[in-house]
Amino acid sequence: MTQVRVLGLVALGALLSGLTACGGGDSADTALQAGEVPAGNSLGAAPSGPASGGDVLVDAPARGTATGESASADGLAVGPALAPADPDAPRADPAPRPEPDPVTPGTLTAGAWDDNRNITRFLDYRKRLHDQQMSGLLDFAPAEHTAAQVRTQPAAHSTLDISLVIDTTGSMGDELSYLQSEFTAISSAIEAKYPAAEQRWSLVVYRDRGDDYTTRPFDFESDPQQFRQRLLQQTPGGGGDFPEAPDAAFADMNQFSWRADPATARLAFWVADAPHHDDKAGALKSAIETAQAQGVHIYPVASSGVDELTELTMRSAAQLTGGRYLFLTDDSGVGGAHKEPSIPCYFVTKLDDAILRMVDIEMSGVYREPSAAEVIRTGGDPQNGACELESGQTVYVF
Repeated sequence: MTQVRVLGLVALGALLSGLTACGGGDSADTALQAGEVPAGNSLGAAPSGPASGGDVLVDAPARGTATGESASADGLAVGPALAPADPDAPRADPAPRPEPDPVTPGTLTAGAWDDNRNITRFLDYRKRLHDQQMSGLLDFAPAEHTAAQVRTQPAAHSTLDISLVIDTTGSMGDELSYLQSEFTAISSAIEAKYPAAEQRWSLVVYRDRGDDYTTRPFDFESDPQQFRQRLLQQTPGGGGDFPEAPDAAFADMNQFSWRADPATARLAFWVADAPHHDDKAGALKSAIETAQAQGVHIYPVASSGVDELTELTMRSAAQLTGGRYLFLTDDSGVGGAHKEPSIPCYFVTKLDDAILRMVDIEMSGVYREPSAAEVIRTGGDPQNGACELESGQTVYVF
């Protein structure tokens, strides 16, 4: 993959422009669900830069023994077929990473994907991994995913509760540094776009059992600057093996003082690079169900080093709760290699633009793609908000 390095500090005006460029609406959302490409939804001229090859994965740490390549209905590689994993076999720990340098604002890059707009493809992807008898899978039934897709409808909101759920093990230094440096600009851009909306922020940082702490929860703050000081106090460390404790983090998050009124948008950005422990799959499933019942939309941010189980878990959490799957890309040149997601096409923007777009959609109730000015490159060949695959299937791009 060609890397595009994004340099320099991002001015607040650039952030605001990402929030104000809106297109589409409820009618477009309905058309997309019905399998149609709405008129007038083009991004305009394609941005310069190389396009990705599509649905080919860069394998992350394997779970089980590779026995051959599986393929999607489109004839595209979707990763190795895995034999059932031996639960008693030791897992290889990720290679140690040096302490990261501070990550300047506007550096990290990300794609986004909405499985509720592509539910058939998501169910096919889920089935492939379940057929491989991968260990640690959450046992949501296909009918639960279908029911969640039917319930997912955009709606406008006037107040905002956001929780950051952050893996702070040693490999997450780049992402933590980024959030610490970017938070004020993101909060200020939201305030400028929605000045009457009271923002409240909460935080759960987590590592793993046996570390200095498993979780550190901090309930909602209405003062963004107080929250920023809390965020700045966090440091990366620990995490001697690959799985971590997101189940405990979400259990804590669910105990926060979320506003339950329909005027409040409730979002949780889950920033992580590792899965749960296999024996905690039931606990994580329960925590996701509780978040869903509270109307909290989970927005994962898949970081460097995720494996296939982590991607499926994150995408399941997003799909079931009405969020969207965000994934960091190599375009920034920061950190380790980032897994190519099991999706055929997408747009890459700066991560702050992607986060602000999620908030904008939740607050306005208007679904929108990134503006042409925000797009750094594309994976696959999205046109007018959709990709036509070789199989003849149409998928809808964020």
